[in-house]
Amino acid sequence: MSWLKRERKRIKTTDKADRPDLPEGLWTKCENCGEALFQTILEENLWTCPKCDHHFRVPALTYLTILTDDATFDERDRSLEAGDPLEFRDARMRYPERLKAAQKETGLRDGMLSGVATIGGKPVSLALMDFFFMGGSMGSVVGEKVARAIERAIIERRALIVVSATGGARMQEGILSLMQMAKTSALLARLQDQRLPFLSILTDPSTAGVLASYASLGDVIVAEPGALVGFAGARVIRQTIGQDLPKGFQRAEFVLEKGFIDRIVHRKKMREEIGRLLEYFWRSTRGFAPEGQPSPHPFHAEAPSADGNAVADHVKR
Repeated sequence: MSWLKRERKRIKTTDKADRPDLPEGLWTKCENCGEALFQTILEENLWTCPKCDHHFRVPALTYLTILTDDATFDERDRSLEAGDPLEFRDARMRYPERLKAAQKETGLRDGMLSGVATIGGKPVSLALMDFFFMGGSMGSVVGEKVARAIERAIIERRALIVVSATGGARMQEGILSLMQMAKTSALLARLQDQRLPFLSILTDPSTAGVLASYASLGDVIVAEPGALVGFAGARVIRQTIGQDLPKGFQRAEFVLEKGFIDRIVHRKKMREEIGRLLEYFWRSTRGFAPEGQPSPHPFHAEAPSADGNAVADHVKR
């Protein structure tokens, strides 16, 4: 009965050896529009899609070069490393093993890069979260680095800049990670008493315990376009309230409309915008000076401001 069987012609294949090899990492697919993007084009566009403007997640070191003045960054607290007081073990491995894997992948000791630099010529104390280190989770080291960045800003009379990219508190450290919320928030109150500015930059994602603490306490809060900004996840909220959520819920544009953030800034303009904001604070505090005392930094009130005026109207005293 073989004459009843139809022989199917198979698709002609080419041996792998005959196929042209493409260098790894040459192309990157946009997560939003699906466009295949040449790596050098992405780098020239500061890791934003030239077609749909999607902002890719980038490591802390990459964001550092985008944000700060060239060759001004001096890293601090590099040696800080998390312990394992809870002897935590998840379904796959122990916490120290997971830390070592993240350290090998990112080149960082923990999920934050901190130090001092200048932006637009103004002295700043910086803390940048790295989402590629265990999802940018906040543990004791991240909280301590933020705390030290705040203290450094107070001692050296610098503005504070924190760049958030996080899924929230680190479960492997339990209550110790949650304690960082109170510690950093208390220190930010001291920073405010010292008349020093805090600019909070929210990138995708900025959520949970970090957003519920220092990330939402900035004098000015800016976010990148399309960044996820929220405390609880959308699914949890939907199940709790029992109804569908509006389109674009918890995205930067939605949060801006509700008044939670002050403005949305494209990555290409972030350094310029932060520099302009620092200029306003710099002039209103006469060079980040303590109240009733001179500034420890060179300050010339007659020098042109960021927008070309000798002194902006809204910061005249």
